[in-house]
Amino acid sequence: MSLSSAAAQPVLSPGIPCWVELASPDIAEAEAFYNGLFGWSFELKRDPATSDGRYSLASLGGFSVGGLYRAAASQPPGWTVHLSVHNTAGAAEWVEHLGGVVTLGPVEIPNRGTIVHALDPTGTPIVFWQPLANWEFAAGAPNTFSGADLNTTDGAVADQFYSRLFNYNVHHIGGENIDYAEWRLDHQPVLYRYVMGPEYRPGTPAHWMVYFEVDPARGADAAAGHALMLGGSVIVQPYDTPFGRVAVLADPHGSVFSVIDHSRVIEAQYSGAEVDDPYDD
Repeated sequence: MSLSSAAAQPVLSPGIPCWVELASPDIAEAEAFYNGLFGWSFELKRDPATSDGRYSLASLGGFSVGGLYRAAASQPPGWTVHLSVHNTAGAAEWVEHLGGVVTLGPVEIPNRGTIVHALDPTGTPIVFWQPLANWEFAAGAPNTFSGADLNTTDGAVADQFYSRLFNYNVHHIGGENIDYAEWRLDHQPVLYRYVMGPEYRPGTPAHWMVYFEVDPARGADAAAGHALMLGGSVIVQPYDTPFGRVAVLADPHGSVFSVIDHSRVIEAQYSGAEVDDPYDD
């Protein structure tokens, strides 16, 4: 898929991932890392929702692919998923009605729409975005967003919260002793939910694992090696799954994400991986 064909049309359906962003303690270093790894360029924008009023808009080939902002002093660094909503005020009411907590907003972002920051009932940070009609988010092409897993300790609570918000259909796809579910809209996969197993240390907070596509000509193995050269780390060495070949990486400040090569798949039921805890310091 070319990058131009991956640029999203206006996001209309609630519950569709419409943005990803990174909270980082050092924006300049983060920009250098992701520019080197994915070829992203950055443009400074004004954003009233960030601690310093600044926002670094990432793009690739002229298409928006995500954002970076300086993490507040008390905020752990990491990637967060944004989901599209028709109305942020209504979404905020539903979040609290369903047991979540609104932590910010609604806040209007100049020329970009309105957002609400929240914690779902499992404690996972999530952002709901009411985008403008000309919203653009490149996804599904090399070096852009590919998908996300919600890694949690309570799959039933997460399934109920998000399916009631967005009418997701929950399909359990994990193998024996693997609690892994696919959330679908109109029979199409939207997101995935995983109950963290023994590979995570007790007390690991619920979090999003964001995946970025890599070109098959490059592959997940080469991307992992490149991340090391750029000052990042390889949390989980590349391994094969029914979805593609995956490597779990971290940037120089420890923000964890995954890269995936969808051309490398195995014909087997999802069985998880014997991995180290990505959030073990």
